[in-house]
Amino acid sequence: MAKINIDFVSDVACPWCAVGLGGLLEAMRRLEGVAEVDLHFKPFELNPDMPRGGQNTIERLMEKYGYDRERVQANRKVISERAAAVDMPMRMDDDNRSFNTFDAHRLIHWAGLQGQAQQTALKKSLLRTYHYLNQDTSDADVLAQSVREAGLDEAAAREVLASGRYTDEVRAEEEEWRKLGITSVPSVIINGQYLVSGGQPPEAFEQALRQIAEEG
Repeated sequence: MAKINIDFVSDVACPWCAVGLGGLLEAMRRLEGVAEVDLHFKPFELNPDMPRGGQNTIERLMEKYGYDRERVQANRKVISERAAAVDMPMRMDDDNRSFNTFDAHRLIHWAGLQGQAQQTALKKSLLRTYHYLNQDTSDADVLAQSVREAGLDEAAAREVLASGRYTDEVRAEEEEWRKLGITSVPSVIINGQYLVSGGQPPEAFEQALRQIAEEG
């Protein structure tokens, strides 16, 4: 069986990252028995300077891209539909807020030290917290709830948050990806040499992974 390594560079705040992850996980399911995929989540912050309490998402997107409200709402509707199709439900309300995600990345790093299943479970839980519940991912209690829902050790996670552990590791990884030219997410790096960008559907990931498995 072919072995494939995937670095999934993304941000909890990124709705297209949820779409891409849903597509990738479905593609991995379709390739069971064909390829063994080693999946790692890597940090990237879309809004590293987001203040505590966050900002209205529509207003942020209008400022960032210069779009009017109608275009932002139309784009969000498309994303929401794509996300629902890959079992990543979102609620795109006008009063949604964007939040800082650095502490979420620290916990994702911590979960990754425990194993792929644990890290994937926490990543999915945090995406649900952010995009469906629209809760503040800079709040320790909110993050602890996500950890609990992922089936991980809440007390250990709270200790990570309180201690500042893995701050240096996450910062170093973010800088590493920037140096490698990653400027948008999701960026899916396969076997350290192939890049799949954006929130691709399952078929796109399946085709890429099958081809790499056949070559390898």
